[in-house]
Amino acid sequence: MSQLKQSKSNDRNKDVRDQILRAAKYLFAKNGYEGTTVRQICTEANVSLALVSYHFGGKENVFFEVFQTIRQLFEGMKYDLSDPLGALKSFCRQFVIFRNKEHELISILQQELVMNSPRLEMLTDVFLPSWEQLRLILQECQDRKKIDFPSVDAAVNFIMGTLMFSLNNSFLNQVESELSLEQVADLAVSFIIHGLKATSE
Repeated sequence: MSQLKQSKSNDRNKDVRDQILRAAKYLFAKNGYEGTTVRQICTEANVSLALVSYHFGGKENVFFEVFQTIRQLFEGMKYDLSDPLGALKSFCRQFVIFRNKEHELISILQQELVMNSPRLEMLTDVFLPSWEQLRLILQECQDRKKIDFPSVDAAVNFIMGTLMFSLNNSFLNQVESELSLEQVADLAVSFIIHGLKATSE
């Protein structure tokens, strides 16, 4: 096979994989893992069952592959701990923006956490890096007396709760928010910084 044909074949395969992953992400967010079938994913993606088997092998593998975006994001996140308060603001801001951009992924993750899903063990590389990164930042803030908060562990939970629910929920808040994504990110940062009683902004 010529290099050109090989390249076109690779592009087609990537397009099909992306179609399947987009469809799966939408359906997992809407129906949950248990409520989504491979056939539904195929229908949504407009592909055959054989293609899902060929590219992923089954629903569980599709599910884990859907989270690759989060893995890549947190692998690439680096923070300057010599300025821990700045690092905290940057972390929170980036998370809110990602939360908005990839709201379906965060919704799926929330479902898995709430149900204490048997799949959580295999998702530790998805959510633990962000928790640990935040913990490191907060510990540095506390060590340098940049925040006045008695428990880093409690602070991690409170902050992640705020960040994960920073997106407007149409069921709980039926009035459309007039705030831009940037404004929401700024407000989340301000809320968290003041809640931690930061000694210097």
